[in-house]
Amino acid sequence: MLARSSFFNNSESGFSLVETLVATAILATSLVSLAELFVIATRSNAVAKNGGMTMILAQQKMEQLRGLTWGFDVIGLPLSDTTTDTAQVPEGAGGTGLLPSPANSLWANTAGYVDYVGTTGRSLGGGSQVPSGTAYIRRWSIEPLPTNPNNTLIIQVLVTRPQTQGDGTPRRGTRFPEESRLIGIKTRKTQ
Repeated sequence: MLARSSFFNNSESGFSLVETLVATAILATSLVSLAELFVIATRSNAVAKNGGMTMILAQQKMEQLRGLTWGFDVIGLPLSDTTTDTAQVPEGAGGTGLLPSPANSLWANTAGYVDYVGTTGRSLGGGSQVPSGTAYIRRWSIEPLPTNPNNTLIIQVLVTRPQTQGDGTPRRGTRFPEESRLIGIKTRKTQ
């Protein structure tokens, strides 16, 4: 009886080797899981940042296009901006303005309907070739509304990243997490 009580009251007893190994394994598993969580969170933050930036850039282009002249003069004749170059900053002459775009202008880099933006949000100009330093590709299309082609335009803006598909060309029907696409309508108003 004496031996048994002294065994349980012995203050020098410690952890066994098995208990130490189990505790170490649990700690290691927890640390690996935590590290994976940090990687996932970092990746998600980058996607969210780029998604927010593409939305801002799409809104800027939509507002720029909606701000072009599309109305009637004082005697009721239609006025249309068909010469502003919206692919450069500041806008200049010699562009396409609100002319209808080719059918594939949202899916291919079409001169007059595309511009490129650097990582700081600075415009790098337009053209069919992607310049170095491009972080975002901004494409737009302008189509007359089939039921009212003389007075209403459908404007679409797509902003994507060049890494989306090698050359930045999105696949039709596929939306990537870092893309933004806006669709708007512009109607003629009396001046």
